Amino acid sequence: MALHHGLTLTVGILGTIISFMVYLAPVPTFHKVYKEKSIKGFESFPYVFELFISMLWIHYAILKRAALLIITNSAGCVMETLYIVIFLFYAPKKSKIQTVLLILLIALGYSLMVISTLFLANGQKRIQIVEWICLVFKLIVFAAPLCIMRKVIRTKNVEFMPFPLSFFQTLGAVTWFFYWLLLKDYKFAFPNLLGFILGIVQMGLYIAYRNSKEISPEKPMVNPGLNQGVLQPNDSVASVIDIADDNNLKGKD
Repeated sequence: MALHHGLTLTVGILGTIISFMVYLAPVPTFHKVYKEKSIKGFESFPYVFELFISMLWIHYAILKRAALLIITNSAGCVMETLYIVIFLFYAPKKSKIQTVLLILLIALGYSLMVISTLFLANGQKRIQIVEWICLVFKLIVFAAPLCIMRKVIRTKNVEFMPFPLSFFQTLGAVTWFFYWLLLKDYKFAFPNLLGFILGIVQMGLYIAYRNSKEISPEKPMVNPGLNQGVLQPNDSVASVIDIADDNNLKGKD
């Protein structure tokens, strides 16, 4: 029993370290924003949404009294908030207004979720409801890699999908799969297989198109802000996906 607990803790710590690595993935993007004093085609949506998901996991972790989850997702909230602040500092007025409205909408939704689960459910039932809310939002995020992979195939350009980010997200999917498996929480364990498969496909696409000379019609800055489908207890991590940016690109095709 002690060995099983130690193994679970070790895998959880390893997954948390990997999560931190992915949290840091947007740093080069924001360094470029800082140097150029411009957000160019950069979107704030992935980071605001990632902040929302991390907040969901913190609420879940508090209910479960899971210190590791609280620490990791708190770090995620700090990083995502920092990215959003930098974005707001350099964004034009229209983008600032849109981002603030999005933040207010997310805050309202989160507040309603917390209040409703606190007053309409008790004990284990409350935890189960929050678990399923977290799972639903993670399943929504699962569709995101398909958008970025389609963009890479269409443009034959891997700038939208950095290899290191795909690698760490794939590694994270494997790690968190075993973490949830050790906890015998299968509803959170097996969806990570999807994250692993998508990660392998992404790395395969990178290898296939890494030497391609074709350049996309426009070169928006990569927004590694949403997790590509790695279902982890700290949610944390962000993925290369920018659905909003992809829609903008389609509108210009």
